[in-house]
This record gives sequence, structure tokens and C-alpha cells, in this order.
Amino acid sequence: MSTPRVSIVMPAYNCAWCIDRAIDSVQAQTFTDFELIVVDDGSTDDTPTLLARRGDALRVIRQDNAGMSAARNTGIAAARGEFIAFLDSDDWWRPHKLAQQVALLDAEPDIGFCSHATELQSPEGVKVGEWDGPPDAGNLVARILGGHSAVAGGASSVMVRRALLERTGGFDARLRGAEDTDQWVRLAAAGRYACLPDLQVVVTRNPGSVSRNREAMRRGALDCLDKNRALLPVAQQSAFWRSCRASVLADYAKWRYRDGERAAALRDLAQAFALAPLARGRLILSLALAMLTGRPI
Repeated sequence: MSTPRVSIVMPAYNCAWCIDRAIDSVQAQTFTDFELIVVDDGSTDDTPTLLARRGDALRVIRQDNAGMSAARNTGIAAARGEFIAFLDSDDWWRPHKLAQQVALLDAEPDIGFCSHATELQSPEGVKVGEWDGPPDAGNLVARILGGHSAVAGGASSVMVRRALLERTGGFDARLRGAEDTDQWVRLAAAGRYACLPDLQVVVTRNPGSVSRNREAMRRGALDCLDKNRALLPVAQQSAFWRSCRASVLADYAKWRYRDGERAAALRDLAQAFALAPLARGRLILSLALAMLTGRPI
């Protein structure tokens, strides 16, 4: 078999409602030197049947359910391309996504990974916003750890040189939240990033998934900060890192409070204040006062 320039890795789990749209968007690309690897992560709906109907248009790997990161890693291990792109099954691409990214990586060999500005849609297909890249990619590790959204579009938008991905390691399957953030931090510490301005990626925002996975996301976000602290510039490994951790605790304290878990929320705020009393103290105290007096947040 000839070696494709791009390997596209798509994890799939009980996604019969959307996977045809995602695959169709891949097959509509103007750049055609690619392989599509779909990792069926133990689906129990009609996903396997829909994939079988595609015949040789894609490679299907089936495994017991192990989670998104493990599924991506399975696809990465099977990939043969020089570049690897990711696409989640509920997202989709516009036709020039691959062409523009390959052209960029060919023209600028020092860029290790890239993404596109992204349109955000509801599950019903209504545009709800846009996700743009940072105005510049300087100190990207700090930008990612400080905001978790510096890499526009997330996984469905990213294309990475396989050599860089192999050097930095795949997705951390031990994390059950912030796996993407963790991956981008490690890539950013080892290679240059760029974001293309065209809205060539469409990401589905599903509000229900946030509430279902909130505690896992909280734990993952904190674990991601802890494990990647040493990748920050030395000057940012103390006060800046503590401020980032305090921000995560304060953010999830709000969610816990809204879910009726006031005691847990106040404990998070106490930890956050101890970490960053100067940088985040005013915000944390105002949140604590609102919680103690029963005001909505």
C-alpha cells in the first residue's frame, strides 16, 4: 500500500446519529491523499453497521470500550501518514480543511502542529459562536494552562506532525478530563503552533455532556496542571501556576454550588484562596459571600 500523507483518526462510540456526517465531510475534502481510521470504541448502537456500509473507504478498528483517549491512541498506533489529524464523530469539516493545513505545514517546517478557527454549533445545527486562535502563539504552554482554549477547535481541528506526536507521547488515558489540554501542552512545549483563520471546522457544543462529566473534568483539569507544571517557564512555575490552579477550583466551585453542593464549593474556594490570595482573592471572597448568603451565581 502507498503511504498517505495524512492519517485521520476518528474515535467512535454510540454515534450512529452523527457519524455519517463526519465521514462525509472527510470524503468531501479537496485534499485526497489521506487514510481515515475509525476506532469503534465498543459501540452498542448502529455505529458498526453504518461503518460496515462504507466498505474500503475507511479502516475500522474495533476495541472494547476504553474511552476517547485510548481510542485515539489506538488510531495513532495504526496511522501511516506523515501528518495526523483528529476528528470527533459529532463534529465535521468544511472542504478545504486538510488542504490548507498540509500547505501550511509544508511551507513552514518549524510548525509542529496547527488548527483552524472553528464554528461552534448546537446539536440542532444552529451557530452559537466562533472559536478563534490566540493573536500570537508566544508562551503557548502558559496560555493553554491558563485558559484551556488557546488551541482553537480542540481535537477536531488539530493536525500534527507524526514525528512530534511520537516524540511527546499520545493522549494520557489516565485522565478523564482535560486530556486534550494535556496533549496540546506537551506539543506546545516541544514545537511551534499556528492557527489558520478560515472557519473550516464545525464543533458541536452539547450542554448536557458538561454536567454529566463535570467532576471528571474538574479532576482532570487539576491533574493536568500538576503533571505539566515543569513545562512552564521557570518564572511561571510558582505564583502563575498557583493562580491557574486557584482559577480551576473557583470555576468548578461555581458549578458545585449550582448543583446544590455548597459545602464542597466552599472547600474549593478555601483551597483557591490559600493558593492565590493576591491574584484571585477578591473574586474568591465575592463568590464565598454569595454562596454563604444564598445568592445565585
